[in-house]
Order: sequence, then structure tokens, then C-alpha cells
Amino acid sequence: MFLQRQLLRATPRLAAQLRGSAPVVRSTLQRRLASTENAFIRERQAVKEHAAATTELWRKISIYGVIPCLILAGYNAYNLWTEHWEHWEHMPPLEERVEYSYQNIRTKNFPWGDGDKTLFWNPKVNYHNKDKAA
Repeated sequence: MFLQRQLLRATPRLAAQLRGSAPVVRSTLQRRLASTENAFIRERQAVKEHAAATTELWRKISIYGVIPCLILAGYNAYNLWTEHWEHWEHMPPLEERVEYSYQNIRTKNFPWGDGDKTLFWNPKVNYHNKDKAA
């Protein structure tokens, strides 16, 4: 039933298309909608121009604003990093430092290695002597 109804509705349109003669009202309507004087088309064109201008603005901000800021931040981080390790060079060796009772508290051994070092142990920074107490 549905298929029959669709065929009956489509028959006049198909016949008009085959003859090549479109109704006059339809071609006038198409001409009116396709004109550049249509408010909808003007609005869409304005939106496209605004989008292009905004895209260009953010591209310039990204290139001329963000990239120099990233370079300056990287330079600052490098300077802070070198100052930090220069400070560590002036400190006494790890073995000579005082080990306080609140440092390296162990209630049970870790399940890796010798059980005394944490997972993020760094021998250049961390030191722990089990026999040494404050």
C-alpha cells in the first residue's frame, strides 16, 4: 500500500521531468531563492566572512603571541633548572648530611630491590642509611 501511494505521488513529477518542462512557479521560486539579494544568503555570507576574520585573528595570536611565550617560558625553566643543580653542587655529599627521624620512615620493606628504596629512588638526590640515626 505504501509503495503504491508513493508511485502515484511520484508519477506527475516524473512525467514533468521527462518532458523537460518545469512549472513556471517553481523556476521563479528557484530564481528568487538563488539571488544574492536574499536576506538569508547575505546573513550566511556575513557569517562566513566573520569566521574567516576570526580564524585569521587566532592564527596570528597563535603564531605571534603563543610561540614567543613558549620560548620565553622554556628559557626561564632552563635557567631555573641550572640554578637548582648549581645549588646542589655546593651542598655537602649525601653521606655527610644529617638524617632525621622523620625521613625515610619504613613500616615494612618494599616488594622490589633490597626493600629499602622507593620506586622513584634517585641515587643522586636520595640517601638512606639504615644504621645511621639522628
